[in-house]
Amino acid sequence: MIKMSRRAWLGMAGAAAAVGVVGLPPLQREGRAAPLPPRELIRRRSFPNLVLTTHEGEQVRFYDDLIKDKFVTLNMMYSTCKATCPLTTANLVQVQKLLADRVGRDLFMYSITLDPKQDTPEVLNAYAKTFGVGAGWKFLTGNPDDIEQLRRRLGFRWANQEMDKNKDFHTGNLRYGNEPLMLWGAVPGLAEPTWVSECILFADWPQNRQKDRERIAEAKSRKASGAGRTGPVVHDHEHH
Repeated sequence: MIKMSRRAWLGMAGAAAAVGVVGLPPLQREGRAAPLPPRELIRRRSFPNLVLTTHEGEQVRFYDDLIKDKFVTLNMMYSTCKATCPLTTANLVQVQKLLADRVGRDLFMYSITLDPKQDTPEVLNAYAKTFGVGAGWKFLTGNPDDIEQLRRRLGFRWANQEMDKNKDFHTGNLRYGNEPLMLWGAVPGLAEPTWVSECILFADWPQNRQKDRERIAEAKSRKASGAGRTGPVVHDHEHH
């Protein structure tokens, strides 16, 4: 039996440990050295920093320019959709009006096209104007492969692969979240606008929550009061 000094044994053990760490894939090495913060894990999993183009022709980085440090909503659509998309967009315009001056100031809305070959910035710009979309809401297009990666990473997909391949069956959900607070959720994009607004405000900055909940409560009260009238109700519609 070969005899080994304690110093030599410890030296070999240390070398083996070093080889074990060096041999791990990069993320595992980082995990062993120092676990990644939860915010960074969410970023790596869901928010690739891809280049997109807005309906106003501006090039942006998805994470750096649109998500980082922001309170946002996200949905997917395409301009030639005849079913869910126009109804959802019209509904979200009402949500934008309920949230008033918040949108574009400390809440940002993003709609990402599922048909980037057709939906150029010019097409998306015309689409936004048709629906009377206000400031603070961007429509986004980009490289088809990048858009598909975003769709999957953001969770806008079906478990059924046949349904998932057909953009006509795309999910109409709205995702919302506060990136620095790591609060994320989803709501059907066709839900009642006051409910959609309440869901979005779940992820609001703490200092704003009470004021905006009161605003939504007032909107609900006005709607209930209007529904209870016996005479004709005049609606203020915008025509495009």
